[in-house]
Amino acid sequence: MRRNYLAQLAHGLLGQTGFRLIHAPTFVPAYIFELSGSNMAVGLARAIQSLGMLLSPVLGASAIEHRRRVLGVGLVVGGAMRVQVLGLALAGLLLPAPWNLRAIFLFLGLFGFFLGMQSVVFNVLVSKVIPLERRGILMGLRSTLSGITAAAVAVAGGAFVERATLGNGYASTFLVAFALTSLGLVALLFVREPEAPRVRMRESVGARLRQMPALLRSDRAFTAYFVARALGTMGRMGFPYYWLFANSRMELTGADLGQLSAAYLLGQNLPTVVWGAVADRMGFRAVFVASLGLWIAATGGLLAAQTPLALLVAFGALGAGQGGFMLSSQNLALEFGSRENLPMRIAVANTATEVVGAIAPLLGGVLAAAISYTIVLEVALGVQALALLFTLSAVSEPRHRRR
Repeated sequence: MRRNYLAQLAHGLLGQTGFRLIHAPTFVPAYIFELSGSNMAVGLARAIQSLGMLLSPVLGASAIEHRRRVLGVGLVVGGAMRVQVLGLALAGLLLPAPWNLRAIFLFLGLFGFFLGMQSVVFNVLVSKVIPLERRGILMGLRSTLSGITAAAVAVAGGAFVERATLGNGYASTFLVAFALTSLGLVALLFVREPEAPRVRMRESVGARLRQMPALLRSDRAFTAYFVARALGTMGRMGFPYYWLFANSRMELTGADLGQLSAAYLLGQNLPTVVWGAVADRMGFRAVFVASLGLWIAATGGLLAAQTPLALLVAFGALGAGQGGFMLSSQNLALEFGSRENLPMRIAVANTATEVVGAIAPLLGGVLAAAISYTIVLEVALGVQALALLFTLSAVSEPRHRRR
């Protein structure tokens, strides 16, 4: 277990650093807006990424649920994800407009596709090599360490943008992200994975898709969690527009981009050790509820921010709320039902998340173009509040049921 723990920790420290820069609500939205000058293009970029993740979780589940070991699949899919990050960098460095923008849309879609598969494979692998009672702290440490390194890279990335390093500061930042994530993948080679005691017979993707309704009907507790996670994900509507909203309130520079990115990434990842400790003691449902509440408060804080310091605090709180939501929503899926159906449960939950994740930024883009960034954040806040109320009323703690 010690070897697996350290390998997972190293993978998180390096592997997640670069991916967090891609996911942050700063570099990619700012880059897309700079290339296109369009709010719809910003929303479309995130929607394409989510669209790539729509069906791939089911493909990922179908690829591994009959296998007694899944690490090999994880290495292949993880490598494919990193190639897309390299593509983002090379598109910015080598392609002229508008081809660079088109290439970025393509690479984001492929990144989302492989990310959807990887999320299933990685969660199944973690469930095999790390005991439930130790999982929260591990995930917290991974996020905290990767957040610190990502924040440092974000500050450097802001300087790259300011100075147009290599002719394109954004592309230079993505190149550094590729290098770090590639080193992180090497750490997974040191994981010792046991064989699964029970696996499903191999079935086609179509057959497994047809079984999804029955899977939801068979477990009402899982279905309630499924709905709550989808509602919370709808709050990502405002995600691509945090930076653009802030920039519309006060004129910000490349250095500000780096600082706000660092605040978001530190907020997203430093508190995850605390989130993990709470999860180990009280369950991931408690983290799910608390992080939703913090995300709501942070969105309100961003709407009210009038100074650069208030923006930094708001971005840090947004990161903390979203970090806790991601940690808890992904790990809650591991605690329902039987192990044989675990890959498909993860796939079902992730697919629903990305259906909403594809719609939300497009809707946000329409609202931003037709009305304002403010209405986008207000609608996102309302959906987050609805998710919190539904969770409190309908989602039970699965650990209590298991006991």
